[in-house]
Amino acid sequence: MSRVLGLVPARGGSKGVPGKNVRPLAGRTLIEYTARAARDSGAVDRLVLSTDSQEIADAGRRAGLEVPFLRPAALAADETPMLPVIRHALEALAADGWHAEIVVLLQPTSPLRRAEHIGDAVQLLRETNADSVVTVVEVPRHLSPDYVMKIEDGRLRHFLPEGARLMRRQDARPAYAREGTVYACWARTIERTGSLYGDDCRPLVIDSRDSLSIDTPADWEAAERLLAAR
Repeated sequence: MSRVLGLVPARGGSKGVPGKNVRPLAGRTLIEYTARAARDSGAVDRLVLSTDSQEIADAGRRAGLEVPFLRPAALAADETPMLPVIRHALEALAADGWHAEIVVLLQPTSPLRRAEHIGDAVQLLRETNADSVVTVVEVPRHLSPDYVMKIEDGRLRHFLPEGARLMRRQDARPAYAREGTVYACWARTIERTGSLYGDDCRPLVIDSRDSLSIDTPADWEAAERLLAAR
C-alpha cells in the first residue's frame, strides 16, 4: 500500500485573521479540526505539520500532529506558493528515510472538512491512478460561464457566445470551482510536472455546506455559526 503523507501547512503571521491557526473556533483550534478529520479518515500514514512558528508547532503537537522540522522563514512569506512548501516537507522526511508516495494537503483554513472527504480523495486517487484529486463545489447556476455577462465597449454581452441561446438560468451547464478542502496527488506528479495537479486531475464533488475557507473575519464568524450548529 502506498505511503500517504497528510501535510498541514500553517505558517505564523496571518494578516487576515491574526493568530487564526491557534485561536479557538467554536471550542477547538483550526489545527485540531484538521487533525481530527485526518485521524478519523484512517487514510493517512503520517500527519505532519509544516510551520515556521514555534507557537503553532506546540499547538500541533498537542493536537497529535508530528512536527519533525520547522519551515524556513524563506518559505513562510505571504507570497510563498504552496509547491515549494510541499517539496521542502517531502525532502525533509526523505532525508530521515521516509518517502511519501501520496501527498494529501490539508489546509487548516477549511474547518468544515469531514473525514470522508479525505478518505474519498485518497481512494479516488488510487482507483483512477490519476495525477491528482481535488475537492470542488458546483457554483450556483447564475454564475455559470454560460449565464454570466461581460461589459465590452460599454455594452453588456454574454461571456460565452452560446450563452445567447439560454433563456433560463436552469439551462446553464453545471460549472465547478476548486475550493481547497482536500488536495491529493502522487509525489511523482510533483516531481514530473512541477504541479499539484498534473495532466489528469480528477474532481471530488462535495456539498457546498461543507465548503468554507477562512481568510477574513467574516469567514471566521460564518465558521463559528456553522460549527456551533453542528
